[in-house]
Amino acid sequence: MNRQDAPQRAQEAPQRAYDVVLFGATGFVGALTAEYLAEHAPAGCRWAIAGRDAKKLERLRDRLAERFPDCAKLPLLRADATDPEAVRELASATRVLATTVGPYVWYGNELVAACAEAGTDYVDLTGEPEFVDRTYVAHDARARETGARIVHACGFDSIPADLGAYFTVRQLPEGVPLTVDGFMSGGGLFSGGTLASALTALGRGPQTVTAARERRLHEPRLLGRRARGPVGAPRFSRETGTWALPLPTLDPRIVTRSAAALECYGPDFRYRHYASVAHLPVALGGVAAVGAVAALAQVPPARRWLMDRWEPGQGPDAERRARSWFRVRFVGAGGGRRVFTEVSGGDPGYGETAKMLAESALCLAYDDLPAVAGQLTTAVAMGEALLERLQRAGIRFRVADARDLADVRNAADVRG
Repeated sequence: MNRQDAPQRAQEAPQRAYDVVLFGATGFVGALTAEYLAEHAPAGCRWAIAGRDAKKLERLRDRLAERFPDCAKLPLLRADATDPEAVRELASATRVLATTVGPYVWYGNELVAACAEAGTDYVDLTGEPEFVDRTYVAHDARARETGARIVHACGFDSIPADLGAYFTVRQLPEGVPLTVDGFMSGGGLFSGGTLASALTALGRGPQTVTAARERRLHEPRLLGRRARGPVGAPRFSRETGTWALPLPTLDPRIVTRSAAALECYGPDFRYRHYASVAHLPVALGGVAAVGAVAALAQVPPARRWLMDRWEPGQGPDAERRARSWFRVRFVGAGGGRRVFTEVSGGDPGYGETAKMLAESALCLAYDDLPAVAGQLTTAVAMGEALLERLQRAGIRFRVADARDLADVRNAADVRG
């Protein structure tokens, strides 16, 4: 992870019309993010919603104004993600650009390029490793020159893992080798946009491998330190009392990039990421289902058929989202100390993701942050400031007490 003192930030110039622009506001998660900003953006925040369909933007503004009368005059900005000129104008008009428009490998590059060139901070919801690696190679250097902070994965991918591991590390001794394991569980549904992004990523295996290889050629090597994210083996976890299945998602890559950039992770850091499943038959069924979907995603007609099952812009209703939840438990060790921490919240894919994206954008716009620039993780770019924001917003970060540990051991004794 490259990091350097940020130069005088181009976005601090007084001619910027907006503090935050939300691009893709009329999509399912975009509309939830707009609602969150309407309710929680600070007084005086100059924000706008943007997208390619002016009529949809007007309808969204009307809905927002019913609950928040001040939104009746909310600026509407029309832009298409594939139009470089329109995207450049959008990036130049704001201090922070947040986007929900995916799949990002198709619709994200022009936005990142425009923000890197304009010195505009950028946040998104991608979980696509190929996209993250390609934008690093193409735009990290320019972003460091202009002072732009390019921060990917500011939703459920990958804030709970990244800031959860950061929170765990902060409970451990400094200057010693550290290990952290994350165990993710939850209940919730997905939207059409999320499905499209996931299937696109699964169907681009060779491109993803190539992008990762190209990134390694450009990324500076760590000297005197190590940060690793090996794929763990399936196992029964006595720490959580559940079956642990390795999750080869973007999350462990983000965590290890934070560890490479921050000295507090110690001289030798290792992170493993798992799905936490209570019962073995469910775990086996989940593995089989993921394998089947991954195989279908390799065949373009089958991939299109799967995408058509749930159109983009659709998602679970408010009642279903209210019943959804997530929890990530972390086991950290180092220097003779062992800690057990937890990050938890409500609906992971939509309500909490909208909250995370909005708070990330507001954090970049308003908080006192480290003087870094380029492509960064949430822990590197925002760290403690975003952690505090999310805690105030209702996402829970905590260190487990003795009673929690006893409950986990008892569950492990029963299931193991």
